[in-house]
Amino acid sequence: MTAPIMSVADVGKQFGGLVALKGVTTEFGEGQITAIIGPNGAGKSTFFNILSGALRPSSGVLKFRGDDMAGVPQHEYVHRGIARSYQITNIFPNLSVQENVRVAAQAFRSRMNIWSDRTAYHEVDEKAAATLASVGLSGRSATLAKFLAHGQQRALEIAIALVADPALLLLDEPTAGMGPEETREMVTLIEKLAADRTILLVEHKMKMILGLSDRVLVLHHGQLLADGTPKEIQANTEVRRVYLGQNDGYA
Repeated sequence: MTAPIMSVADVGKQFGGLVALKGVTTEFGEGQITAIIGPNGAGKSTFFNILSGALRPSSGVLKFRGDDMAGVPQHEYVHRGIARSYQITNIFPNLSVQENVRVAAQAFRSRMNIWSDRTAYHEVDEKAAATLASVGLSGRSATLAKFLAHGQQRALEIAIALVADPALLLLDEPTAGMGPEETREMVTLIEKLAADRTILLVEHKMKMILGLSDRVLVLHHGQLLADGTPKEIQANTEVRRVYLGQNDGYA
Protein backbone atom coordinates (compact mmCIF):
# COMPACT_ATOMS: atom_id res chain seq x y z
CA MET A 1 0.00 0.00 0.00
CA THR A 2 1.08 3.57 -0.63
CA ALA A 3 1.56 5.97 2.29
CA PRO A 4 -1.77 6.43 4.11
CA ILE A 5 -3.61 9.70 3.70
CA MET A 6 -6.20 8.70 6.31
CA SER A 7 -6.23 6.03 9.00
CA VAL A 8 -8.72 4.76 11.56
CA ALA A 9 -7.87 2.76 14.65
CA ASP A 10 -10.48 0.73 16.57
CA VAL A 11 -13.27 3.06 15.43
CA GLY A 12 -16.76 2.33 16.71
CA LYS A 13 -20.13 4.07 16.72
CA GLN A 14 -23.15 3.50 18.93
CA PHE A 15 -26.60 5.05 18.69
CA GLY A 16 -28.04 4.39 22.13
CA GLY A 17 -28.02 0.62 22.50
CA LEU A 18 -27.43 0.02 18.79
CA VAL A 19 -23.84 -0.78 17.79
CA ALA A 20 -23.55 0.44 14.19
CA LEU A 21 -19.77 0.11 13.89
CA LYS A 22 -17.34 -1.89 15.99
CA GLY A 23 -13.54 -1.89 16.16
CA VAL A 24 -12.72 -0.92 12.57
CA THR A 25 -9.00 -0.44 11.94
CA THR A 26 -7.63 0.35 8.50
CA GLU A 27 -5.65 2.83 6.39
CA PHE A 28 -6.36 4.50 3.05
CA GLY A 29 -3.44 4.76 0.68
CA GLU A 30 -2.76 8.10 -0.98
CA GLY A 31 -3.57 8.17 -4.69
CA GLN A 32 -5.84 5.11 -4.56
CA ILE A 33 -9.50 4.53 -5.36
CA THR A 34 -10.97 2.61 -2.41
CA ALA A 35 -14.53 1.29 -2.37
CA ILE A 36 -16.52 0.51 0.77
CA ILE A 37 -19.13 -2.17 0.22
CA GLY A 38 -21.40 -4.44 2.22
CA PRO A 39 -25.02 -5.56 2.53
CA ASN A 40 -27.73 -3.21 3.80
CA GLY A 41 -27.19 -2.44 7.48
CA ALA A 42 -23.49 -3.33 7.32
CA GLY A 43 -22.39 0.09 8.66
CA LYS A 44 -21.21 1.61 5.36
CA SER A 45 -23.06 4.92 5.75
CA THR A 46 -22.03 5.26 9.39
CA PHE A 47 -18.39 4.61 8.52
CA PHE A 48 -18.51 6.99 5.55
CA ASN A 49 -20.06 9.73 7.70
CA ILE A 50 -17.32 9.30 10.30
CA LEU A 51 -14.62 9.56 7.62
CA SER A 52 -16.19 12.78 6.26
CA GLY A 53 -16.72 14.37 9.69
CA ALA A 54 -20.52 14.21 9.59
CA LEU A 55 -20.50 11.86 12.60
CA ARG A 56 -18.17 11.61 15.58
CA PRO A 57 -16.99 8.11 16.46
CA SER A 58 -18.03 6.78 19.87
CA SER A 59 -14.58 5.23 20.21
CA GLY A 60 -11.29 5.01 18.36
CA VAL A 61 -9.09 7.46 16.48
CA LEU A 62 -9.38 9.05 13.02
CA LYS A 63 -6.28 10.66 11.54
CA PHE A 64 -5.80 12.61 8.31
CA ARG A 65 -2.21 12.98 7.14
CA GLY A 66 -1.10 12.07 10.64
CA ASP A 67 -3.26 14.66 12.41
CA ASP A 68 -5.85 13.50 14.94
CA MET A 69 -9.26 14.76 13.74
CA ALA A 70 -10.92 14.52 17.16
CA GLY A 71 -12.71 17.77 17.89
CA VAL A 72 -12.33 19.15 14.35
CA PRO A 73 -15.75 20.52 13.28
CA GLN A 74 -17.20 19.18 10.04
CA HIS A 75 -16.98 22.52 8.21
CA GLU A 76 -13.23 22.54 8.88
CA TYR A 77 -12.72 19.21 7.09
CA VAL A 78 -12.88 20.89 3.68
CA HIS A 79 -10.14 23.33 4.71
CA ARG A 80 -8.00 20.37 5.78
CA GLY A 81 -8.37 18.82 2.31
CA ILE A 82 -11.40 16.51 2.66
CA ALA A 83 -14.55 17.01 0.56
CA ARG A 84 -17.58 14.82 -0.12
CA SER A 85 -20.65 14.33 -2.25
CA TYR A 86 -23.99 13.00 -1.00
CA GLN A 87 -26.21 10.06 -1.88
CA ILE A 88 -29.09 12.44 -2.57
CA THR A 89 -28.01 15.15 -5.02
CA ASN A 90 -27.32 18.36 -3.10
CA ILE A 91 -27.36 21.38 -5.44
CA PHE A 92 -29.20 24.70 -5.87
CA PRO A 93 -31.80 23.76 -8.52
CA ASN A 94 -32.82 27.32 -9.39
CA LEU A 95 -29.29 28.63 -9.87
CA SER A 96 -27.34 28.08 -13.05
CA VAL A 97 -24.64 25.44 -13.23
CA GLN A 98 -21.96 28.14 -13.15
CA GLU A 99 -23.61 29.92 -10.20
CA ASN A 100 -23.74 26.69 -8.19
CA VAL A 101 -19.99 26.23 -8.50
CA ARG A 102 -19.21 29.92 -8.17
CA VAL A 103 -21.09 30.19 -4.86
CA ALA A 104 -19.11 27.24 -3.50
CA ALA A 105 -15.81 28.69 -4.73
CA GLN A 106 -16.57 32.08 -3.21
CA ALA A 107 -17.65 30.57 0.11
CA PHE A 108 -14.43 28.56 0.30
CA ARG A 109 -12.02 31.29 -0.77
CA SER A 110 -13.29 34.45 0.87
CA ARG A 111 -15.76 35.97 3.27
CA MET A 112 -18.69 37.72 1.66
CA ASN A 113 -18.23 41.49 1.37
CA ILE A 114 -21.52 43.18 0.52
CA TRP A 115 -19.67 46.31 -0.70
CA SER A 116 -17.58 44.47 -3.28
CA ASP A 117 -18.69 44.54 -6.90
CA ARG A 118 -19.35 41.12 -8.39
CA THR A 119 -16.77 41.79 -11.12
CA ALA A 120 -14.07 41.94 -8.44
CA TYR A 121 -14.24 38.16 -8.04
CA HIS A 122 -12.40 37.23 -11.25
CA GLU A 123 -10.40 34.52 -9.53
CA VAL A 124 -13.58 32.87 -8.29
CA ASP A 125 -15.14 32.98 -11.76
CA GLU A 126 -12.02 31.45 -13.27
CA LYS A 127 -11.98 28.71 -10.64
CA ALA A 128 -15.65 27.91 -11.31
CA ALA A 129 -15.04 27.73 -15.07
CA ALA A 130 -12.00 25.47 -14.69
CA THR A 131 -13.84 23.17 -12.29
CA LEU A 132 -16.82 22.83 -14.63
CA ALA A 133 -14.43 21.97 -17.45
CA SER A 134 -12.89 19.23 -15.30
CA VAL A 135 -16.26 17.45 -14.96
CA GLY A 136 -17.39 18.04 -18.54
CA LEU A 137 -20.04 20.69 -17.85
CA SER A 138 -18.53 23.76 -19.55
CA GLY A 139 -21.19 23.68 -22.24
CA ARG A 140 -24.00 23.74 -19.68
CA SER A 141 -22.72 26.58 -17.49
CA ALA A 142 -25.73 28.88 -18.17
CA THR A 143 -28.33 26.10 -17.71
CA LEU A 144 -30.43 26.08 -14.55
CA ALA A 145 -29.26 23.11 -12.49
CA LYS A 146 -32.78 21.66 -12.28
CA PHE A 147 -32.80 21.15 -16.06
CA LEU A 148 -29.68 18.98 -16.11
CA ALA A 149 -29.97 15.23 -16.62
CA HIS A 150 -29.53 13.20 -13.43
CA GLY A 151 -25.97 12.17 -14.26
CA GLN A 152 -25.04 15.79 -15.01
CA GLN A 153 -26.49 16.88 -11.66
CA ARG A 154 -24.27 14.33 -9.95
CA ALA A 155 -21.27 15.67 -11.88
CA LEU A 156 -22.24 19.20 -10.79
CA GLU A 157 -22.30 18.14 -7.16
CA ILE A 158 -18.82 16.70 -7.56
CA ALA A 159 -17.71 19.98 -9.14
CA ILE A 160 -18.99 21.83 -6.07
CA ALA A 161 -16.82 19.58 -3.90
CA LEU A 162 -13.81 20.03 -6.18
CA VAL A 163 -13.58 23.82 -5.84
CA ALA A 164 -11.82 23.22 -2.52
CA ASP A 165 -9.06 21.26 -4.32
CA PRO A 166 -9.43 18.34 -1.91
CA ALA A 167 -6.66 15.81 -1.49
CA LEU A 168 -9.31 13.30 -0.40
CA LEU A 169 -12.68 13.10 -2.17
CA LEU A 170 -15.45 10.97 -0.67
CA LEU A 171 -18.27 9.96 -3.02
CA ASP A 172 -21.51 8.59 -1.56
CA GLU A 173 -23.11 6.29 -4.16
CA PRO A 174 -22.07 8.47 -7.12
CA THR A 175 -24.01 6.36 -9.63
CA ALA A 176 -27.25 6.05 -7.63
CA GLY A 177 -30.27 6.22 -9.94
CA MET A 178 -28.18 6.07 -13.11
CA GLY A 179 -28.63 3.84 -16.11
CA PRO A 180 -25.79 2.01 -17.86
CA GLU A 181 -24.62 4.91 -20.05
CA GLU A 182 -24.62 7.50 -17.26
CA THR A 183 -22.84 5.00 -15.01
CA ARG A 184 -20.08 4.51 -17.58
CA GLU A 185 -19.69 8.29 -17.91
CA MET A 186 -19.40 8.63 -14.12
CA VAL A 187 -16.80 5.85 -13.98
CA THR A 188 -14.76 7.69 -16.62
CA LEU A 189 -15.02 10.91 -14.58
CA ILE A 190 -13.95 9.20 -11.36
CA GLU A 191 -10.94 7.64 -13.10
CA LYS A 192 -9.97 11.08 -14.42
CA LEU A 193 -10.33 12.72 -11.00
CA ALA A 194 -8.29 9.97 -9.35
CA ALA A 195 -5.20 11.05 -11.27
CA ASP A 196 -4.84 14.02 -8.89
CA ARG A 197 -6.40 12.90 -5.61
CA THR A 198 -7.38 10.02 -3.35
CA ILE A 199 -10.96 8.79 -3.73
CA LEU A 200 -13.14 6.81 -1.31
CA LEU A 201 -16.59 5.74 -2.42
CA VAL A 202 -19.57 3.81 -1.17
CA GLU A 203 -21.36 1.94 -3.95
CA HIS A 204 -23.70 -0.99 -4.61
CA LYS A 205 -22.87 -1.74 -8.26
CA MET A 206 -20.42 -4.59 -7.97
CA LYS A 207 -19.33 -4.79 -11.59
CA MET A 208 -18.43 -1.10 -11.44
CA ILE A 209 -16.62 -1.42 -8.10
CA LEU A 210 -14.53 -4.40 -9.13
CA GLY A 211 -13.51 -2.73 -12.39
CA LEU A 212 -12.78 0.70 -10.94
CA SER A 213 -11.22 0.27 -7.51
CA ASP A 214 -7.62 -0.32 -6.48
CA ARG A 215 -8.86 -1.66 -3.14
CA VAL A 216 -12.13 -2.79 -1.60
CA LEU A 217 -13.24 -2.83 2.05
CA VAL A 218 -16.15 -5.08 2.97
CA LEU A 219 -18.22 -4.31 6.08
CA HIS A 220 -20.66 -6.76 7.64
CA HIS A 221 -22.64 -6.25 10.85
CA GLY A 222 -20.59 -3.12 11.60
CA GLN A 223 -17.24 -4.90 11.40
CA LEU A 224 -14.52 -5.10 8.78
CA LEU A 225 -15.02 -8.46 7.06
CA ALA A 226 -12.39 -8.19 4.32
CA ASP A 227 -9.86 -5.76 2.86
CA GLY A 228 -8.01 -6.33 -0.39
CA THR A 229 -7.72 -5.91 -4.13
CA PRO A 230 -10.81 -6.57 -6.27
CA LYS A 231 -9.38 -9.99 -7.22
CA GLU A 232 -8.79 -10.89 -3.57
CA ILE A 233 -12.31 -9.79 -2.64
CA GLN A 234 -13.83 -11.81 -5.50
CA ALA A 235 -11.92 -14.90 -4.33
CA ASN A 236 -12.91 -14.47 -0.65
CA THR A 237 -15.43 -17.19 0.20
CA GLU A 238 -16.93 -15.36 3.14
CA VAL A 239 -17.42 -12.18 1.11
CA ARG A 240 -19.12 -14.14 -1.65
CA ARG A 241 -21.42 -15.70 0.92
CA VAL A 242 -22.57 -12.45 2.53
CA TYR A 243 -22.45 -10.05 -0.41
CA LEU A 244 -21.20 -10.91 -3.86
CA GLY A 245 -23.90 -13.49 -4.42
CA GLN A 246 -26.42 -10.66 -4.78
CA ASN A 247 -27.39 -9.91 -8.36
CA ASP A 248 -25.87 -6.61 -9.44
CA GLY A 249 -24.01 -4.98 -12.27
CA TYR A 250 -23.95 -1.80 -14.34
CA ALA A 251 -27.74 -1.63 -14.39
